[in-house]
Amino acid sequence: MGMALIALVGVQGYWIKNAMITRQANFISSVDEAVDGVVIRLEKLNRVRIPENIHLIENKFTYELIDSLLYDELNKKSISASFQFGVFSSERGQILIRTKGSDPNVLLDKGYAFTLFPGDLMVQPDYLMLYFPNERGFLMGQMSDLLVISVSLLLIIIFSFTYTVMTIYRQKRISQMKNDFINNMTHEFKTPISTISLACQALKDQDVAKSEAIYDTYIGVIGEENNRLGAMAEKILQSAVLEKSQLELNKEWLDIHEVITDVVNKIGIQVQIKDGKITTDFKAEPSQIHADRVHITNVFSNLLDNANKYTPQKPKIKVSTENVKTGIMISIEDNGIGISKKNQNKIFDKLYRVPMGDLHDFKGFGLGLSYVKAIVEYHKGSVRLESELKKGTKFDVFLPYES
Repeated sequence: MGMALIALVGVQGYWIKNAMITRQANFISSVDEAVDGVVIRLEKLNRVRIPENIHLIENKFTYELIDSLLYDELNKKSISASFQFGVFSSERGQILIRTKGSDPNVLLDKGYAFTLFPGDLMVQPDYLMLYFPNERGFLMGQMSDLLVISVSLLLIIIFSFTYTVMTIYRQKRISQMKNDFINNMTHEFKTPISTISLACQALKDQDVAKSEAIYDTYIGVIGEENNRLGAMAEKILQSAVLEKSQLELNKEWLDIHEVITDVVNKIGIQVQIKDGKITTDFKAEPSQIHADRVHITNVFSNLLDNANKYTPQKPKIKVSTENVKTGIMISIEDNGIGISKKNQNKIFDKLYRVPMGDLHDFKGFGLGLSYVKAIVEYHKGSVRLESELKKGTKFDVFLPYES
């Protein structure tokens, strides 16, 4: 397709070039005919009105007369381009009459030359030099309709080609992301299902000694894994609801510091297991916003969970707040693996996960950050990212006091 498009552009360019050459040939022919008419009229005037003892061209005809005759004859040939002219005497080697402001050298080098009084063989001839400063523009103007149509069609073809290639590339990327999502989802669901299955088999096994403590342990495992399955299913369902724009927010006045503290307490246990720490620096006052408690809680759960997940060793996570004009800015900063510049623009896309090669150290569906962005925007807020590979990531979430 690309080669065909290049060939088509080349053919169109060749056609336009040939069309210009043809137009220029027709233009020159029309100019020749127009000036022939001027020469004939001057020759008639020379015979009728000019005394025989006057030989100098500047004494025979005025600038205004020649200009008027040229204008008249060119108009007859539909040539409306501006022109400059001069009368060159070969006997004296100079231009005797010329358009005011015109350059004699340009008239001689680039002008069309026509012999005046070609029938007078007794003297060295004088020449009428005619130059069109905007000749190319005039010719292009005559072809404007064809050029506009040709260029428009080319642009449409190029746009269609580009759009097609981009669509193919996007579909290929989405297909790959969906495949990754299905693989990740299968893996994520398989682990708790296997754990529940093993726990059930152990409870059914007649050879295993049963006690109240063992029952409680296995039932606890089944309950935890069941909750985990429910949370994953809920995350997928939430994503589907967001995609259909069917989400309804149950807004209430809440203290953002209280919400963040609850999330920190829950995530903090996982951080401590990795010998890490979460610190808070709450400076926002007032700290009340009008928002959906459940979804805002999920937003910060996702961000803090990611901060912990993508910091393999000794996470140092800092959560800070401050007031900015019409709302509160919440910043979550970690010392994790970071995100490269080329992946930062895609990180909020649904199903997108940063490529890790053949490594699968980090679990997830690629739904968390797209959910975060959607919920924040539902609250008329914004989220931005600052990150550097191997140095950590910072998310800044702005939430208005009242959306």
